[in-house]
Amino acid sequence: MDMALDVLSWILLALGGAVAVLSGVGLLRFPDVYSRMHAASMLESLGAFCVLLGLFLQAGFTVVGAKLAILYVFLLLTAATAGHALAKSTYEAGVKPYERPGRRTDSQLGEGSNG
Repeated sequence: MDMALDVLSWILLALGGAVAVLSGVGLLRFPDVYSRMHAASMLESLGAFCVLLGLFLQAGFTVVGAKLAILYVFLLLTAATAGHALAKSTYEAGVKPYERPGRRTDSQLGEGSNG
């Protein structure tokens, strides 16, 4: 049973690291600030969950495991709050979301349609 938990723990740690790297790639590749914030907040939360769960499996149900669980709850709440505050202040500053050239806008979608 110990071997299975070790293997699962290392898989989660590697997966969390890979997701964190993908989040960094998203920060570099996405076209606008809103897409980049999405990559940062969503993928980093998932990466942190995988890493902390892998560490929790190594620690077990101990004081260290409880601290890891508390750390994840704190991380989850602060990442979502920070992402929301940053998106709201960016929007209020007048930064428009990226629109692909040639794409119809919401106001154009309603024109000429029957429903």
